[in-house]
Amino acid sequence: MATMAECRTALDRLSDNLASADGDVRGAAALNRSLSCHITDLDATFTGRLENGRITVVDSHQGPPREKAEIRLAMTGDDLVAMVDGSLNFAKAWASGRVRLEAGFRDLLKLRSLL
Repeated sequence: MATMAECRTALDRLSDNLASADGDVRGAAALNRSLSCHITDLDATFTGRLENGRITVVDSHQGPPREKAEIRLAMTGDDLVAMVDGSLNFAKAWASGRVRLEAGFRDLLKLRSLL
């Protein structure tokens, strides 16, 4: 099972990947939205912002998200690490229910290029 430190490192790597992306991925990541990532097996949540193509983690705490972020993710720590490492495909994980992504309709349309 991935630790909180490994999950935080994975989120930092995801942020770096988004910042260096181009084309449709860069456009999708250019949103300015609040973000939460609930790590279900650790029952912990990272909160922050997706802004200018980067994810900035502002806080982490035990339990589910305290506030409703505009973009909400939920998954196990191992799935987060595997997705960032490239060994788990986000679209397949989302379609199978291993990863939950909730956002407004317009944001989902914009984020679809990340899938």
